[in-house]
Amino acid sequence: MRATVASLYRHPVKGFTPEPLARADLVAGGPFPCDRLYVVEDGPSDFDPAAPAYVPKMQFAVLAKIAEVAKARTAYDEATGVLTASAEGCPPFAGDLRGEPGRQAFAAWLAGLLGAAATGPLKVLPGPNGHRFMDHPKGDVSVINLASVRDLAERIGRPLDPLRFRANLYVEGWPAWAENDWTGRTLSVGGARAIGFKPIVRCAAIDVDPATGVRDTELPAQLFNTYGHIFCGLYLHVTDSGSIAVGDTVELLPDPQ
Repeated sequence: MRATVASLYRHPVKGFTPEPLARADLVAGGPFPCDRLYVVEDGPSDFDPAAPAYVPKMQFAVLAKIAEVAKARTAYDEATGVLTASAEGCPPFAGDLRGEPGRQAFAAWLAGLLGAAATGPLKVLPGPNGHRFMDHPKGDVSVINLASVRDLAERIGRPLDPLRFRANLYVEGWPAWAENDWTGRTLSVGGARAIGFKPIVRCAAIDVDPATGVRDTELPAQLFNTYGHIFCGLYLHVTDSGSIAVGDTVELLPDPQ
């Protein structure tokens, strides 16, 4: 059960543009690097920075709630904290998200883009003390089997951009849907090791075309009608630190005897 890493992505601001990487360092017990560092609150979310905890995604400006989020093209400079953003009909934006002035400026820029689609007020929240704004409170690292995406596309009769699924690792070489049975199994992930945590339950976020910002499918319903489940992808927990790069092997290891 070997697969090859076809691509790696991080999402510095939850819900916004995936950023490709050539390699990444995975840390035991930790999330994917520079992933979901920030989130944009869409009205009060009750997130407490003094006691950071999981908050459901529908409290935020994310694709499951606001398809127009995908119309923003963002890029984050980890060294400087500067986020740049562009969108058709909007002036370009650049601001340091490490400080409140930069966060307020991005919220104002985004309000101009989203308009009435956001209930607001919008507020950019940083993850304090290493907190990450994951879709699942234990969803450390996500992996998509590209064969599963192709199988779904063939069944519903239309192409699907794998980036709809907003994963960290996209892999090629496993049979379609094999990953659904790997809860509790150990995988080598490049130079790291990880345990399969659970299949990823899918929501309306995957209905949004990442290129257009238009909600043009009903994929959760189509998953259920086709397969009897709404899974696509697998959450991993890293158990042994190591690096991973595009072209590396991700392999399901035998169960211990």
